[in-house]
Amino acid sequence: MNAATQRLMVAGPAGDIACAVDAPAAGVAPRGVAVVCHPHPQHGGTMDNKVVMTLARAFVALGYASVRFNFRGVGTSQGRWDEGRGEVDDALAVVQAQRVAGRPLLLASFSFGGFVASQAAARLAPEAAAERLVLVGPATSRFPLAAVPADTLVVHGELDDVVPLASVFDWARPQALPVTVLPGAGHFFHGQLSVLKQIVLAACVHPPHAHKP
Repeated sequence: MNAATQRLMVAGPAGDIACAVDAPAAGVAPRGVAVVCHPHPQHGGTMDNKVVMTLARAFVALGYASVRFNFRGVGTSQGRWDEGRGEVDDALAVVQAQRVAGRPLLLASFSFGGFVASQAAARLAPEAAAERLVLVGPATSRFPLAAVPADTLVVHGELDDVVPLASVFDWARPQALPVTVLPGAGHFFHGQLSVLKQIVLAACVHPPHAHKP
């Protein structure tokens, strides 16, 4: 993301996983760790996707250490595409390696990454649960997303022609889960990444339920 980005490898179930870690500004104690899952590997998705980068920048601004990573078989990550199953295992391996004991975990994603993040969150033990999920353009029409906590932030483009908005509503409706719709936006949020960033900043500036007595 910038010259200060730390590139490292994390041991995963199919081999090494390439990660990029961005820390908050010098002198700022990290509020927690935000792990961001990228779009579909077989359609060009990588940790350097513009939406993924936008999410990472938002979390760094909020005081999180932001961790992006390439799923197995992408870039220098070892292994091969596993139709989503192994990719969830990859995410959990990165979470285990990068989270800091006693500090919050935030799981975020774009598109196919939403499937991975939701399934990974569902597999975390209650005492290790993520503080917040952020799902942008989740691929609800293509992969079986798990049910998510009520405070999950879901953002979708009104004119998404890859994942129809109606499919997101069909997934969210049984959970009574709110969906933030960005008018005029397509799947990749072209020209609206700054708006997307502001939505994430506003939603995540305070820890969940911090406003409650």
